[in-house]
Amino acid sequence: MLLSDRTILEEIRRKRIAIEPFKPECVQSSSVDLHLSNEFRVFKSVHTAFIDAREKGDYTERVEITGGEPFIMHPREFVLGCTVERIELPDDLFALLEGKSSLGRIGVIIHATAGQVHPGWKGRLTLELSNVGKLPVALYPGMEIAQIAFGQLSTPADKPYGHKELKSRYQGADGPDESRPARKG
Repeated sequence: MLLSDRTILEEIRRKRIAIEPFKPECVQSSSVDLHLSNEFRVFKSVHTAFIDAREKGDYTERVEITGGEPFIMHPREFVLGCTVERIELPDDLFALLEGKSSLGRIGVIIHATAGQVHPGWKGRLTLELSNVGKLPVALYPGMEIAQIAFGQLSTPADKPYGHKELKSRYQGADGPDESRPARKG
């Protein structure tokens, strides 16, 4: 069951859902609008035949946009961004992250795979940004980039995100996080 605007606000007041910074005007009927930070990770031009998903590589570099300038996403470009807001969830709620339809209609996709935010999550959300359109798109820090909807689990999770038995590699994220390969063994 997805939470309504009324329930989202109640859960925020009860401090069960944390969104920092929080702007009440960003609450929609069943979601909350999130904003694009000024931090990105872009892929470097490296001379390698492939990326080994099991190995930690040095494939991206951090870029910070300042002075009200846009980040220009070129066609077929993939970059990592993140939300301004830090999110915290209790062990009985999850969230779904979706792009704003206004951006999707010009070819900007905000996640390739990471659309679910697990119970117990704490941190800023990394966005897997793609421009699938034919023209470059200017993205501005602070603009609405995504919406997050919240759902109720049937029971609290026995092992919420961050549990010592889980491979919670991104707990506490505070910027666009590049891939952290699974532990070997």
